[in-house]
Amino acid sequence: MMLLSPDEHARYTRHLAMPEIGIEGQLKLKNSSVLIIGAGGLGAPIAYYLCAAGVGHIGIMDADKVDESNLQRQIIHSTLDIGRYKALSAEEKLKNLNPNAKITPICKQLDNNNASHIINPYDFIIDATDNFSSKFLINDECIKANKPFSIGAIYRFEGQTLTHIPGTACYRCIFDSVPDVKTAIGPISPIPGIIGSIQATEAIKYIIGSEGLLTNSLLTINTMTMEFLKLKISPHPNCHCQSPTH
Repeated sequence: MMLLSPDEHARYTRHLAMPEIGIEGQLKLKNSSVLIIGAGGLGAPIAYYLCAAGVGHIGIMDADKVDESNLQRQIIHSTLDIGRYKALSAEEKLKNLNPNAKITPICKQLDNNNASHIINPYDFIIDATDNFSSKFLINDECIKANKPFSIGAIYRFEGQTLTHIPGTACYRCIFDSVPDVKTAIGPISPIPGIIGSIQATEAIKYIIGSEGLLTNSLLTINTMTMEFLKLKISPHPNCHCQSPTH
């Protein structure tokens, strides 16, 4: 296990003072790996906060390039990044933020052929994609590999997220098939920051062994009314996440 350097002791002094984290928890973060699938609205705050928190290895996967319309909400990119691969743009910002972290950019689209190979090396997986097909693929591949993961979604003024660890409810326990949604509207620019920050917090809590994860729960947020609801989700007995083979 890698130990903390003098620079890291100074950098993470606020974490080290917290009894919930301390030296032991910070070392767990340093020796952990998280894969973020999507380097857009959700992926930006997730990547920033996990890198700042001291996660030792962050993979960030996105096949898209930065477009001017992304800049309204994808705060890891700037005007100078237009036309660059999002994963490479994100890598540059994260290295500047915390040179202690290992950043692996993956400029590919996750699909059935590469998913298991890409997901397997990481300790925790975060869905930061913007379409249901990718969310279901991430859900199913993580279930297959017994990987814990967080899924987040945003729409207009609203957002939702859940966390899965083996044995708890997954995305298919809520939606048994991909919803027929053809048009994405919004979101208002701060919503990805709110949901992404929660997803990053869930990853940190999992890594340090904290309780109170959003398992068997769907957290929904409506910022127009400022209502936060935590909906209890029961694992579906016929869902493959409850199969004894996984």
